[in-house]
Amino acid sequence: MVSPELGNELISTAEALADAARLAILPFFRSAGLHADNKLSSGFDPVTEADRAAERAMRDVLAKHRPMDAILGEEYGHQQGASGLTWVLDPIDGTRGFLSGTPTWGVLIAVSDETGPIVGVVDQPYIGERFVGGFGRADWTGPHGGGPLMTKDTQVLEDAILFTTFPEVGSAEEGKAFHNVAKQVKLVRYGMDCYAYALLAAGQIDLVIEAGLNAYDIQGPIGIIEAAGGIVTDWQGGAAHEGGQVIAAANKDIHAKVLAILQLQD
Repeated sequence: MVSPELGNELISTAEALADAARLAILPFFRSAGLHADNKLSSGFDPVTEADRAAERAMRDVLAKHRPMDAILGEEYGHQQGASGLTWVLDPIDGTRGFLSGTPTWGVLIAVSDETGPIVGVVDQPYIGERFVGGFGRADWTGPHGGGPLMTKDTQVLEDAILFTTFPEVGSAEEGKAFHNVAKQVKLVRYGMDCYAYALLAAGQIDLVIEAGLNAYDIQGPIGIIEAAGGIVTDWQGGAAHEGGQVIAAANKDIHAKVLAILQLQD
């Protein structure tokens, strides 16, 4: 059990990580000559010096303030710890959007124990918006104010707004299952990366459905969505913090409707 004092420390440290990542990333965004390396031999999975610099900056903060905690980061892998807590870091979720100049990428930060995320942060440095959840806190701040995070109470699937990043949504079978849901909702939007999860926590949309995620793609979003009253599971209704297939829903009722449709593919 994490004490309230430790909870406050973890949240303040997470915000310090987000601050450090902002400073590291923003000089690269929309800069002339920004270069990306490709992680894949077939296809395109970009990484930039901004990704690497941001993760190094966050790891430096943890080395100073939380040296006993483990770290799992997209760019520099796993570092063992002794506290039972792990910091899960995605320095730029949405590097394709980053390269394209769209402000829909973000910095993802989570603190997890053996059960999954207990703190989550989604930060968009260019817009200046930050979404924080954990230990009774669920709020956002930005250049136009801030306020509590609270998910929607939409009950009817036909009234729902659904987001995903890629229209293909994983394999052909996963894509078919997704589109069986998509044809029943009011509106479908694509390509928002982690910002879609922030919009769900903020009560703007109802659903995000994805496949093929890694732990660092989803643990920060889980932290803010659950704190805001939403639910995040895999496509079978189980835990989603290790990645894979993910349903993020504004409430349990609409989650159950989506889960029933997806499980018809089994």
